[in-house]
Formats: sequence, structure tokens, C-alpha cells
Amino acid sequence: MGEQDWPSRIEGALLRRGEAGYETARARALWNGLKPDRYPDVIVRATCERDVQEVLRQAASRGLRLAVRAGGHSWCGSPLRDGGVLLDLSGLDQWKIDADSATATVQPGVIGSGFARELARRDLSGLWGVGCASVREITAVTADGEVLRCSEEEHSGLFWAARGAGPGFFAVVTSFRVGLRPRPTALATTSYVFPLAAVGPVADWTTETARELPANVEVSFLLAGENASGATDRPRPEVVVVTATAFAHAHKEAVDALRPLRNCPLSERPLSRRLDEPTSLAVLYDASRDLWPEKHRYAADTLWSHEDYASLLTGLGDAVAEAPSGKSFVLAPVSPVSREDELLRNMAFSVLGESYVVPYAVWSDPAHDDVNVRWLRDAMRTVEPLGTGHYIAEADLTADPSRARRSFTAADWDRLQSLRAEYDPQSLFFSYLSA
Repeated sequence: MGEQDWPSRIEGALLRRGEAGYETARARALWNGLKPDRYPDVIVRATCERDVQEVLRQAASRGLRLAVRAGGHSWCGSPLRDGGVLLDLSGLDQWKIDADSATATVQPGVIGSGFARELARRDLSGLWGVGCASVREITAVTADGEVLRCSEEEHSGLFWAARGAGPGFFAVVTSFRVGLRPRPTALATTSYVFPLAAVGPVADWTTETARELPANVEVSFLLAGENASGATDRPRPEVVVVTATAFAHAHKEAVDALRPLRNCPLSERPLSRRLDEPTSLAVLYDASRDLWPEKHRYAADTLWSHEDYASLLTGLGDAVAEAPSGKSFVLAPVSPVSREDELLRNMAFSVLGESYVVPYAVWSDPAHDDVNVRWLRDAMRTVEPLGTGHYIAEADLTADPSRARRSFTAADWDRLQSLRAEYDPQSLFFSYLSA
């Protein structure tokens, strides 16, 4: 099947495996420097919704399965599959902000950092919490090429699946309408750095204190090397960092929100502490870039659990202390979401526990791929007996076939399979990796 076999009605670029530019397009499909050895037969970069419709029709007529790439954020490389078609949506990168209704219409190729800067100029921000909860409506192209507007009132089943199904979604979303809120103008952060050996009592104190914090405070643990460089011969990592950030509209409001964290009664003295420091969204974005720098190689996995953070982080702390790369770390947001949250009751996103942890292997040298991936999987094995499931968007879906199913409640998984059979009866779309 050559490029000439595809109709000229497709406006975007089409590359067949083996053609000039194919490997560059394949590599660009993922932000991660670690690229899986999986090769689509054809890569099509759509320029408009009509391209999406035509690619779906042509793939179906040729018996080719289809995978979708939007912004390229996938730790395990879900968009890259062997054979079939990779539909690249990165060219659909427009947005329209309606400040009067506090909503925005966003295409799938939009990168979050650029969109956030535009919102900041208008004193707006995205809804805090689980990202899919801010989605009010989608436009989706189904396996038969039909364009559907989906919301809780129209095509509600497909809308339900789109909010949480992740890389196993069985349609192509060409636009999202998302809710916005006023941008917080006063942010403040309190942070403590402790020796890694103190992770157990630190986790107990932090989770107990977090119950006293208002909803506008985000708390997290970071287990990492204090001065990580990514080299494989670094000293053992040393620290657990507790960070709490209050999002408010006045500095006093932010400081008051952080007050329960002001006094730490632990006998283990912190190596350092910073109380009620003014900060900004820009500083927080820069901190994220420092944790996940460009041109690096990554492997990640996730775990929900009903166990307390002290149990989870003690085991992972031992693993972090032996990480082959000093840039690897474990991140654990405290009480990121609640299963009782009203916003989450009508979406496929499944909350599977009270605690949630994410280990990341981060390195730069391709020669160290095997040792770092092995470290991640060994680290996960130390805590998986305590787990109740995974978060689909960041789980290592190549690890075993049960990962996808274990990322949803049983009822949500069954509903996803039923909706897939309804909207994609011929299995045009690839399902989850290893599923």
C-alpha cells in the first residue's frame, strides 16, 4: 500500500514506513526520549476534522487498525503500535477562549503550557483537580466517520468514556469545551526537607495534618536525591520533601490556609524548611520542567492503594535509595481526589484508593535503558501487594495484560467494553497496550 493508494482528499502529510521522514515523524509522536520499538505502517498528520473523517474511512476500508496521537504525552508510548495507522492530531492546535462564559474550546494538539500562558493573560485558569472533570463537551469522530457533539445530554455514553478512558478511547476527539475559573492571584508554599530515613513518621504527620487543610491547598511528597544529576554512579538519594501550595486571591488567605503546617512536632529535625513563601504559577511550571526535563528518557508507573502513605513510601524510599539514576524520583500527591467527589461520578475516571503514588525513572544515556526500566519495575513490585489498581494515563501498560483492566472499577470497565462494542463494533481503534 503506497501513498498513491490514499485519496488526495487528505490535506495533511502521509508517510509510509520506509519513506523519507517516516522515522522523524514516528519519533515526534512521543515526548519521551525513550521510544518503543513499534512501527505503524502509515503515519498521517491531520490538518482538519475532514482529514480525521477520511483517515478513519480509509483505514476501515483497508482493514487497518488505528491509533491516535494528540500532544505526545505518553510515558509508555501508547500511540505507537505495530502496523496500522497512526493518526497524528498535533496539527489541530487552536483554541478559543470565551471569558464571558468562562469556557474555552480547545483542539487536541494544544500543549498545556502555551494554553496556560494565554489563560494567565486573561486572569483565568483551568479547573483545579482531575483534568477530565473540567470537560463540558467534546466533538468526536466515531469509527464510521460520523461527527458527534457529546455531553451529559447528548451521546452521554461516549462523553462518559471520553472523560477517563485514556489511550483506549474508541473515537477521535477533535475539540474539547472546558470550564475555566478566575486565576488565583496569591500563591504561597510551605515546604520541609527531611532525611529519607524519616519518611515513615514524616508521612504520618503530613497526612494527619493535611486533614486540617482547606481544599485550595495541594500537598505532595517527593522522594528523590537532593542534588540529582542523572548519572548512574550517584550517591544514594537522601531526602523526602513535603510541599504544600495554597492557591488564593490574597496573601493573608494563602498564609491562613497553610497555618496547620507551620509547626512540625517531629523529633526528626528537617534539613530545611520554608514557610508561607510567596510563589506563582510560573514558578510551579518551572519546577515541573526541572523534574521532567526535555531530551531525557522516562519510564513511569502508578499505584492506587487503601494503605497509608507511610506504608507505601517506606517501601518506595528503599527503592529510591538504590536508583541507578540520581534523577529518578517518587511523587505522591496527598488525597488527590475523592471517590465521593460529585464531579467524578459521571466519568470513566476511576478512583481506586485513598493513597496514590507514581515512581518515575529518569535518565539520559540510552546505554542505561535496561537498568532504569528494571529499577522501576522492581520498585513497583515492592508496593504492588498493597495496591488496588492503577491510573490509566501514566501506568506502565506494557508490564502485564491486567494493567488496563485494573485501572477502572469493575463496573466502569464493563461499561467501557459495552460502549466500545457499540461505537466501534469492528475494532477499528487499537485498545490498550497488552490488553
